[in-house]
Amino acid sequence: MMTAFARTVILYFLIMIGLRLMGKRQIGELEPSELVLTMMISDLATVPMQDFGIPLLAGVIPILTLLALSMLMSQLSLRNLRFRELVCGTPAVLIRHGVIQQKTMRENRYTLDELLEELRCQGISCVEDVKYAVLENSGQLSVLPWTRQQPPTAAQLRLELEDDVTLPTVLINDGRLLRKNLAACGRDRAWLDTQLRERQLSSPGEVFLLTLDEQGQVNCVKKEDGP
Repeated sequence: MMTAFARTVILYFLIMIGLRLMGKRQIGELEPSELVLTMMISDLATVPMQDFGIPLLAGVIPILTLLALSMLMSQLSLRNLRFRELVCGTPAVLIRHGVIQQKTMRENRYTLDELLEELRCQGISCVEDVKYAVLENSGQLSVLPWTRQQPPTAAQLRLELEDDVTLPTVLINDGRLLRKNLAACGRDRAWLDTQLRERQLSSPGEVFLLTLDEQGQVNCVKKEDGP
């Protein structure tokens, strides 16, 4: 039992480290090579987990080899444009100036039903309203409508608006004080205690969420009582 537990934990953390090295992408955003790598690693990991007769290294070494190969290909893709196109492919324009590129769709085996579904998901019902629709390497469809079909911006309406978009920093997360974030905001514990007293709170443990934005505005959500 302990052997199975130890092997599973080792392989789990090994795969997690490997996927972390691949970057912060969701499954639907993976390049073809990354998707193949993910599937192969999962298959390699299940064998030594289930069969104790197979040495653990028999699963670890192929996984490390695949991860090293993936990192090597990533570096080559960064340095060589032709190699990047060979491995990752190139984006394909499926709609150009409101006209469906049927030949490109056939080359990418992209059906008309799939195209119309993606357009509907982005709030577009008519192909003529699209200036460009680009099939990205990840398989996602980027839709660029004509300017006349886009909502007007403040600049187009010649409105002078103050840019009030700020990025809040989390200082307390579910009762836990994030001291690193507190220091990054130029605040100390005395300032935080003052903020808590103003809200009739005695400690960070009573706070579910507390954030501080770039304008100095504090947002505090009290922790609800448990059942």
